[in-house]
Amino acid sequence: MRRSTTIRNTQRMTGFTLMELMIVIIVVGLLISIALPAYQNAMFKGRRADAKEGLMTAANRQERLMLDRSTYTATMTDLGYANDPLISTEGFYTIDAAACGGGTIATCYVLTATPAVGSPQLQDAECISFSLDWTGAKTATSANCW
Repeated sequence: MRRSTTIRNTQRMTGFTLMELMIVIIVVGLLISIALPAYQNAMFKGRRADAKEGLMTAANRQERLMLDRSTYTATMTDLGYANDPLISTEGFYTIDAAACGGGTIATCYVLTATPAVGSPQLQDAECISFSLDWTGAKTATSANCW
């Protein structure tokens, strides 16, 4: 009697194939390439509030100074701030005052907020600077900023 001996592989393969792994990596890469710019834009927009708040607060102090001393100032320390130029509350912008075009600082001012050195807002190409003048007129590098 002859016995037939057949070896059968009864072990199951577990794990991922290289192809499956590559597909997952490609899908994750596509999701990141779409989500990351959207996230960065949302962060830029959120940080712009820091500039707006700083400008509004400095404008209020300028008007208070006008009521007290009948003049505006280009020096932020005259408004009670520790630094000139003013560093915004969250530190993303610096805010400075200057005389308006065609006038003197005694009669009109323009406050300008620009991204601070080392701030991630330096990469915000849409809104490079914000301005607020003594009339309350708001300007920026893009209409979408304010």
